[in-house]
Amino acid sequence: MSEVKKFLYVNRKAPYGTIYALESLEVVLIGAAFDQDVSLAFLDDGVFQLTKDQDTAGIGVKNFSPTFRALGDYDVTRLYVEKESLEERGLSEDDLQEIMYEDEDDDWAEKPSIRVISRAEMTDIMADQDVILSF
Repeated sequence: MSEVKKFLYVNRKAPYGTIYALESLEVVLIGAAFDQDVSLAFLDDGVFQLTKDQDTAGIGVKNFSPTFRALGDYDVTRLYVEKESLEERGLSEDDLQEIMYEDEDDDWAEKPSIRVISRAEMTDIMADQDVILSF
């Protein structure tokens, strides 16, 4: 059995206009399928990937934001959002979609996957990872 490594996928780009956000999500699902310890970080314009009520009709691309709600099924339950990045963009936690997972260690209680943390806390989380992939 291979050693479980901690992978952090850092999302810094807006959800549309480039392929980065969708590619990141696909790579996250692949990593999770191989039983790695996967978490995501959303910084800078990456925070827009988790906003609710995204309407992509005007730009003619598929809205993939609902896919984030499936991450819990792959045991991806930690989505870290940098508080300062939200504030710098005039957003708050209330602007983010609700993403829940079922905690098997707590009688399958539904818990939020999104954790809004400070820039300093994000630095600590990054320091604790084995692999960081930036998109």
